[in-house]
Amino acid sequence: MRDVALAPDVTSPITGGLADGVFDLADRDPTLPLLARRADPAATVWEEVTAVEVRDEVTDLAKGLVAAGISPGHRVALMARTRYEWTVLCHALWAVGAEVVPIHPTSAREQVEWILRDAGCVAVVVEDEQGVMTVGSVCTRLPRLRHVWQLDAGALRELTERGAVVPYTTVESLRRIVLPDSTAAIVYTSGTSGRPLGCALSHRGLAYPCDVLLAGWLHTAAPPGEQPSVLAFLPFSHVYGIMIMLTCVRGGVLMAHEPEMTEAALSSALTTFRPTYLYGVPSVFEKLYKNFLRAAGQAGRGALFERAAQTARDFAAAEERRRLGGGAGPGFDLRLQHALYERTVYRRLRAALGGRVLRGTSGGSSLSRELSLFYEGIGVYVHDGYGLTESSGGITMQPLGREKSGTVGRPLPGTDVHVADDGEILVRGPSVFQGYVSDEGATRFALRGGWLATGDIGRLDSEGYLTITGRKKDIIVTSGGKSVAPAPLEQRLRMHPLVHQAVVIGDDRPCVGALITLDPEFLAHWRAVLALPGDLPGREAREENALREELARAVASANSAVSRAESIRVYRVLPEPFAPDNGLLTPSMKLRRDAIVRYCAAEIEAMYEARSQARRGPREQADWDEPDDVFR
Repeated sequence: MRDVALAPDVTSPITGGLADGVFDLADRDPTLPLLARRADPAATVWEEVTAVEVRDEVTDLAKGLVAAGISPGHRVALMARTRYEWTVLCHALWAVGAEVVPIHPTSAREQVEWILRDAGCVAVVVEDEQGVMTVGSVCTRLPRLRHVWQLDAGALRELTERGAVVPYTTVESLRRIVLPDSTAAIVYTSGTSGRPLGCALSHRGLAYPCDVLLAGWLHTAAPPGEQPSVLAFLPFSHVYGIMIMLTCVRGGVLMAHEPEMTEAALSSALTTFRPTYLYGVPSVFEKLYKNFLRAAGQAGRGALFERAAQTARDFAAAEERRRLGGGAGPGFDLRLQHALYERTVYRRLRAALGGRVLRGTSGGSSLSRELSLFYEGIGVYVHDGYGLTESSGGITMQPLGREKSGTVGRPLPGTDVHVADDGEILVRGPSVFQGYVSDEGATRFALRGGWLATGDIGRLDSEGYLTITGRKKDIIVTSGGKSVAPAPLEQRLRMHPLVHQAVVIGDDRPCVGALITLDPEFLAHWRAVLALPGDLPGREAREENALREELARAVASANSAVSRAESIRVYRVLPEPFAPDNGLLTPSMKLRRDAIVRYCAAEIEAMYEARSQARRGPREQADWDEPDDVFR
């Protein structure tokens, strides 16, 4: 092995189960606002629910679960969007020693059946009639399933009423026998290739990264003297969302829930709730950036925004060099420019995020260094975090005062990270999972001598900062034998405002190719700005040529970061985006590469065949070194 970074050991404070977080906080600070909710999605006022009120709701619901026959070790699936009831129900299940099995609410019927059967769930909580119909269509093949509860039909109210006869001491007795190493949740992997695997995560494992982050970084999440606040909108069906929920509850961070992932819903929630800390996946931060750019263009200030954005990146890069000991920081002219744009641009951008956000975290996949520098430059430092389902979430974090954009930081205290000779990242620590449910072979393959083989490829620098370069199984090998990591190319392609998604391909092909989808909103804006004159047929032809040229620049920019042999030489623009609905994205917004290649097989063949025919001749092989594009 090479590139070793060992973090100092710490001891985890958890002595019981995760439900204790709510009860302990209610005892320490009963009137502290803990959760926030809106009576109506259009409402601008959020109702705050105190710690003691949350505890009482959890207790009453736990009594109802006991009355319904839910016992320690029973597995109960939660199949709902990110909403207030999810948090309360999750802690109620933990209070009685049950195990939570999250399922994304838009999962296909086959996926739902697989998870419910594989986990052996005795009950499932769904959100609406659609959820009831999905579960109902497979429940005859699930002999262990005894209950289907529907949130929108008042299931929690009925459970609470049913539990009125159960004494409080029953819940207290059950809660106090939950051990830290008991299984708290069975969280299924995203299933980017093959069936998802159920990861058994303990109470200790889930609590550990949350408690470490709270101990070392909570004070940075809000201005001094203010309570930190977070808007939860990513799915709680993913370990990232669960980690955010637990960090907020265990740390007394005010958390609001926004179930809708639409741009309008998130904008409304951000500007009315006004969080102090922002988290998301790279696509969220990329979309926010493109929205800023589009809004500036529509206001006739596109050039001003571009200059301000570059100044923000330059300023943040200079600050980074200073804090890492490699420079004196921004010079006088750069500080002057930055101060000017602070008054005219940056504060407006922060206002669109609610006006109170200080810092943020991106996870799920790699965030580009350029975006991280941009957000830091406008006054909202967003760092790229790293974790996976099998590690109960967080593995690394940026050390305060030594943050380095483009990396995912250093290992959390108590967590060890090694990089093997083949580049695979190995992890050891208290948060590593207990194993895969019903799959001992997969567990043995993932856990090797006490180390978790993550399947991710990366490197550690001399100071212990980890950089993720891709997934081991995603490495492309061209017919010429060149190995190519697709993630960096895809990341740079997405930086272009017109590019919504990008999938780099090329296994057993003569060159690297790409499938691209366009951002419909920015495309409409681009067309409006272009505003070519002339009759319709001629205007459409000139517009398509202009679009080709713009995308060629995006591809050239992506290619500038890699060698010629690794660069994209052919690409195709697809008419529809990859989405969970068409099975090409996971619920956590990760690409299902194998499914995409199968789904787009005809387009991929046509793309390479068209290029081959166009370049056929005595210099055929050399001509593959010249970029080309094919529109569907």
